[in-house]
Amino acid sequence: MTPVSSFDGLGTAAKLLLSLSLFMLPIGGLLMWSALRDFEGASEAIAAGARQRAELSATTLESLIARNALALRVAANSALKVRGAGACADAATTLSIAPAVARRFEIEDITGQPVCAVGDFSDIVNPPRTAGGEIRLWIAEDGRSLLVRTGVAGGSATTRLTSAELTAALHSGTAGFSSAMLSDGRRKIVLIGDATPPESDVGIYTRSLAGGSGPLAVRISSPARPITIIERAIILLPVLMWAIAALVSWWLVHRLLIRPLRRLQRNVTAFQPGDDPHILAAQDFGEAIEIQGLRDAFVRAVARIEETERGMADALEGQRKLVREVHHRVKNNLQVVASLLSIHGRTADSREGKAAFSAIGRRVDALSVVHRNHYAELEENQGIALRALLTELGQGLRAGAIDAQRTMAIELDVDRASTTQDVAVAIAFLITEIVEYAMLQGSTKPVEISLRRTSPLTGKLTIGSSILLAPDSESEEPVPPERKQFERIIEGLARQLRSPLERKLGRYSVDLPLFPERG
Repeated sequence: MTPVSSFDGLGTAAKLLLSLSLFMLPIGGLLMWSALRDFEGASEAIAAGARQRAELSATTLESLIARNALALRVAANSALKVRGAGACADAATTLSIAPAVARRFEIEDITGQPVCAVGDFSDIVNPPRTAGGEIRLWIAEDGRSLLVRTGVAGGSATTRLTSAELTAALHSGTAGFSSAMLSDGRRKIVLIGDATPPESDVGIYTRSLAGGSGPLAVRISSPARPITIIERAIILLPVLMWAIAALVSWWLVHRLLIRPLRRLQRNVTAFQPGDDPHILAAQDFGEAIEIQGLRDAFVRAVARIEETERGMADALEGQRKLVREVHHRVKNNLQVVASLLSIHGRTADSREGKAAFSAIGRRVDALSVVHRNHYAELEENQGIALRALLTELGQGLRAGAIDAQRTMAIELDVDRASTTQDVAVAIAFLITEIVEYAMLQGSTKPVEISLRRTSPLTGKLTIGSSILLAPDSESEEPVPPERKQFERIIEGLARQLRSPLERKLGRYSVDLPLFPERG
C-alpha cells in the first residue's frame, strides 16, 4: 500500500493555496528585493547629494574666513603705518569698503599688546603668536564665535566671526542641514542643531578648513529622507499582490468547486434507493458547468440503475414464480405417485407386497412434504420451518401405516428453526427410515424426535426409540439382514448431512446446519 504524504492528505483548496504560495512567493520576493535595491540606490544618491552640499558649504566657510583675513590684513597694514589715534578709524574705513566682512577687530603690536580695537575682545587670553602672513583660527572661550588672527608687518590683527555669521555662510551655499559645528580640538561652536547629530542622519561630512594654521574642522550632517507610506506600499506591493492572488484563487476555487462539490456529496450520500433522482437535478450546486454536468451525470446514472433494477426485479419475480410452479408441480406429481402406490398397495395379494407398496409410498410422501414446505418457504424466503415439516411428516407416517402400526406414537419436541431444502430432504428420509423400521419391528413404544439449537447456525436432531438399542454383542444370534440394511441407510443419510451419526442408549443424534434465528 502506497503511503499517503501530508500534502496528499490536504483538501483541494489547501493544496491550491499552498501551491500558489510556493510558486508565487519567489517572484514576489524578487520584486520586493528589486524595489529595496531601487530605494537603497535612491538613499545613496541622497547621501551623495548631502555630501556635495556639505562640501559646498564648507568651501563657503573657507571663503568667508579667507575674505575676512585678507581684508583684516589690508586694514591692519594701513593702521600700523599710521599709528596713533586715527589708526582704528582708518582700519574701520578700509573694512567698511570690503563687502561681507566683519566690522569688529583688534590690532596688536609686535609684542601682542592691543593698539586699538572696534568691539570687545577682552575674552582673548594668551593669544597665539602669529608670524607675518600667517593666519590663526581658534574658537572663543564662550563657544559663540570664531577668532581669526592674521600676522602683518609690525604686529597682528584679530577679528571675530559670530555663530550667526558662520551659520549664514553655511546657508548661503545650500540648506537642509540637520546639524553643523566647528571644532578646534578643544572647543566647539554649534551652528545648526545639537552638538550630537541624530544617528539617523545621512551624509555626515567632516573637513578640515584650509586657510589657517589652527586645527579647525567643520562637521555637517543632513537628515535622512524618511520612507513614505506610498514607498513602503510600493516595496510591499509584490508580497501583497502574492497574498491577494493566492487568497482570491483559493476563494474562487472554494466557492466555484469545493463548496458545490461538498453540497453535491451530501445530497448524494443522503439519496436513498427509491428517491426521485430528478430532485437532485432541480437543486442549485453553483455556477460551475462542470458541477452541473456531474450532477446531471449522476441523475442519469441513478435513472439507468433504477431501470436496470426494475428489470432485474421483474426477472427475479418471474424466476421465483417459475420455481414455485416447478415445486408445485413436483409436489403434485409426488402426491399422485403416493396415491397410486397407496391404491396398488391396498389391492396387492400378499402381505409383503402391501408392505412394500406402503414403504415406498411413505418415502414418496416424505419427499412430497419437503417440497410442499419448500413451496411455502418460497413465499416468505426464510427457509423450511422444521417444526411444521416434522409435524406434518409425523402425521403422514402414522396415516400411511397399517392399522396395527398406527398405535405407535410419534412424540415431537422441536425448537423453532429453519434450514435448506437439501438438509430438510435428508432429515425427512432419516426420520422416515427410523419410524418405518420401528413399525416393521412391531414396536408399540413411542418414537421421540427432538431438535435443539446448539449455536446460532447449528442444531442437534435426536431420534430415540427402544428399537434403536444396539444388539447384544455377546449374543450368539447373528444380526438380521434388515438391521444391517437399516444401519447402512442411516449412515448414508447422516453423511448427506455432513455429520457423524452418534448412537447412544437407543438414541441416534446428528448435527445439522440451521439459519440464524430471526427476531
